[in-house]
Amino acid sequence: MKKYDNALRSRRQGETLTTGRTLGAAAAILASSVFSTGLAQAQSAAVTLPEKSFPESVSSTSDGALYVGSFNHGGVTRVTPTGKVDAFISPGASGSRSTLGVLADERSGTLYVCSNDLSGMGVPSPGSGKGAFLKTFDLRTGAPKGSFALKDDKSFCNDIAIGSDGTAYISDSFAPYVYSLKSGATALEVWATDPALAPAKDGVGLDGIAVGSDGNLYVTTFIPGKLFRIAVKDGKAGAITELKPSSTLDHADALRAFGNGFLLIEGAGRLDKITVSGDAAQVEVIKDGLAEPVSVTQVGDTGWVAEGKLSYVIGENKSKDPGPFTLKPIALPK
Repeated sequence: MKKYDNALRSRRQGETLTTGRTLGAAAAILASSVFSTGLAQAQSAAVTLPEKSFPESVSSTSDGALYVGSFNHGGVTRVTPTGKVDAFISPGASGSRSTLGVLADERSGTLYVCSNDLSGMGVPSPGSGKGAFLKTFDLRTGAPKGSFALKDDKSFCNDIAIGSDGTAYISDSFAPYVYSLKSGATALEVWATDPALAPAKDGVGLDGIAVGSDGNLYVTTFIPGKLFRIAVKDGKAGAITELKPSSTLDHADALRAFGNGFLLIEGAGRLDKITVSGDAAQVEVIKDGLAEPVSVTQVGDTGWVAEGKLSYVIGENKSKDPGPFTLKPIALPK
């Protein structure tokens, strides 16, 4: 699955990149049974998402609630621990367009959302705003809190991680930037940049992002699939090191902290466990055969994986039926 290949071609032809997606109708559907015991306990039951909602990211809170963004509809759908589905963030709220990265931060009571204009890719969306933005919402009420523009015209807000001091870090897929947003800040800052983080020709750059147990920041690039460590010292970016994986990464996507390592989504269909030792990264496949997975979040011993099937909205399968969309529960290794 080539998640953003068409977007890159469009950009090279001078088209404007736009974002949007509407999960309003999306939130009304949960075709699976109601989980009266809570999602954390219903590990064998997949959550059925709205028809043609094309999820791009999923996050969670400690009570088991799931937050899902939509590539084509916008907004954020919430699945409560009891299985109730609601349109937590309405499509177009706070000027948002297509919703990509979603991250729930309970410490600050904030839901972070990456918003992009994908109209240049032929993806319809609510609103008409241009550019890439980090949007913030109240995690309890869904009320808008802030809107922060990425600085480059070609920027693409992809995903978010939160440091121990509350700083948010944002990956930019179409420019070699990792942004930071400190607590109380009114604008994003370019926190780290390096030619190694730039998109390759006909490729896609920075994607997944996570803070490791060592306090350093780790990022992936989507095409070609790579994994990098960005040293963090006194809140500032240090050396950027490309790690050597034990097996080739195929479309390295979402990255989430997991114990002393990470959970990694490979767009080719895999959920991996990553263990870093020095400059090496041991790759252990947890689950293969997923349908164009895009993101994962951990609830207890379960990883909830979003299958985005984005080739059916911007890729070679665009005219075909993508079938149902689900969040799949996968048992995680101890």
